Amino acid sequence: MPVVDSAWEEWLSSNVARGCSVDSMIDSMVQAGFAADAARAAVHKAFGQEAQDVGAASLAATEAVLAKTAPRTYHYDDSPVAAGNVIRAHDRDVRVLMRCERPQVIVFADVLSPEECEEMIERSRHRLKRSTIVNPDTGKEDVIRNRTSEGIWYQRGEDAFIEKLDRRISSLMNWPVENGEGLQILHYGVTGEYRPHFDYFPPDQPGSAVHTAQGGQRVSTLVIYLNDVPDGGETIFPEAGLSVAANQGGAVYFRYMNGQRQLDPLTLHGGSPVLGGDKWIMTKWMRERAYG
Repeated sequence: MPVVDSAWEEWLSSNVARGCSVDSMIDSMVQAGFAADAARAAVHKAFGQEAQDVGAASLAATEAVLAKTAPRTYHYDDSPVAAGNVIRAHDRDVRVLMRCERPQVIVFADVLSPEECEEMIERSRHRLKRSTIVNPDTGKEDVIRNRTSEGIWYQRGEDAFIEKLDRRISSLMNWPVENGEGLQILHYGVTGEYRPHFDYFPPDQPGSAVHTAQGGQRVSTLVIYLNDVPDGGETIFPEAGLSVAANQGGAVYFRYMNGQRQLDPLTLHGGSPVLGGDKWIMTKWMRERAYG
């Protein structure tokens, strides 16, 4: 179960300042894996209330807190991704479909060709294992019910085909190829989902040190869709009100660490349940420094 670390505290303060309702914030935390009682207590604390002091009389107190709140806010640097509607990414032209400034999210088309997507699926189909997450206390990999997928990792540049994709993705994200983790392939069947979470390693959780010791913190993510999903399976950003449909060869990029090493709580994201067919995605995570 997640804990209310510094990233979550910043998320709470930010949403209080933005005027989000108590109920909507509690719902978002529950979707991210918090127990309802823990989410309720954290939200009420953020509004300057004790957990038991809820009700119609809280509105005036809430407005007073909003007027006085001055939370630490995430500073948005210029995106490292190139400007323009078409980006030359190493060996391929990639179209930009949408850009969002807060959080920094970019939606692409044509990152991979249909043939490349199909090759990645066929390479991976018989090597899948149940997906895990990082245990916040130990840094070990755990299987949890909030992530219902199967996956496989490829070593960076392990053959000519993978090296070509690594270089294309690095060029598109405008980040050194040596700072990238190996490509991860994930497969979701019907009802498969990944509930809202952060891709960065929460600094206040002891298990994170195991992962940031090599390469530092994660900086940004690119999720590439390897097939069309008939229904569901969108990548959602609940705090930004964004939803990106899964279309073959397309991708969604998001950046969550700036030059000051702040982490953006608005990049809370998840994979909606697959309602029809299945979903194959390929993910690249970039680190601060050389990785591996």
